Amino acid sequence: MGGEALTAEVSRAFWLSACLTVILGFWLVPLLRQLRVGQRIRTDGPARHLVKAGTPTMGGITFLGGMTVAVLSLARHQPDGIVVLLVALAYGLIGFLDDFLKIIKGRSLGLRAREKLLAQVLVAAGLAWWACAFAGRGTDYVLPFSGFWEVGGVRFDLGFLFFFFFTILVLVSSANALNLTDGLDGLAATLTAIAAGFYVFIALVVDKVGVAVALAAVVGGCLGFLVFNRHPAKVFMGDTGSLALGGALGAAAVLTRTELFLPVIGAVFVAETLSVILQVVSFRLTGRRIWRMSPLHHHYELKGWSENKVVLIFAFWGIVAGILGLSGLYRLG
Repeated sequence: MGGEALTAEVSRAFWLSACLTVILGFWLVPLLRQLRVGQRIRTDGPARHLVKAGTPTMGGITFLGGMTVAVLSLARHQPDGIVVLLVALAYGLIGFLDDFLKIIKGRSLGLRAREKLLAQVLVAAGLAWWACAFAGRGTDYVLPFSGFWEVGGVRFDLGFLFFFFFTILVLVSSANALNLTDGLDGLAATLTAIAAGFYVFIALVVDKVGVAVALAAVVGGCLGFLVFNRHPAKVFMGDTGSLALGGALGAAAVLTRTELFLPVIGAVFVAETLSVILQVVSFRLTGRRIWRMSPLHHHYELKGWSENKVVLIFAFWGIVAGILGLSGLYRLG
């Protein structure tokens, strides 16, 4: 497939996913409101969030629908693209069950932590097996800044067992990091659109057309979702959406052999996750908190930043991280 044809295919995936997400949103958001599928708000969080109580959640169904149609229409002969979609749908289903139990069934914590983790691990294990058995992924890794673009980069291989467990770590970490980031109107969708956009370019560089098409659909779905999720949000994506998006990014990293690039491109997600971990560790060891509240976006809210300001500044750093991650395709020096 030539360069112009590739660009057109990626563009079609973006627009089809974006348009379908918006169309589904105009139908689904009122339905969710009618069904009273409302988000419960943390009472220990920023006071301004209390007005969001009852805002419909599980809105991730909208962009999952758009992504599914786009990928099946444009990448049905590209197994890598189908696999990225399947991982997203599997993680989305885990999130949907969690949302359903919390909101519809009234179970305060949704799925039990071990149930959720086990389900995520099983999906990731399936991806690891498929990548080696059918996708020709191999078990090697490419070091960032070692010349991936020019000469194939510096590679190292620690065998299948390491690859198997590291793939599980990548997917579970990616999904839950994105889940932690989904705490402000438009934040998770904006940051995912940025990270996935950079990964579209990486997928094209390493000739993973199906992955590029799937991620273009992710970008389109996220931007379409922002029609309803930007501040003040009419709907939240819920675990249905956040786990799905994290799963898609993790799967793309595995299939493009760029797992070590993902923490760079997704540096804002990493920072959000570390803020939670360090906050918990600090409080347990010293009885003191490092930040006013974690994840990090709530800290800045409590300092007086508006939600839009937090999203814009985090998006800026997301773009910086993406540029740095792309530069990792080249050799330093």
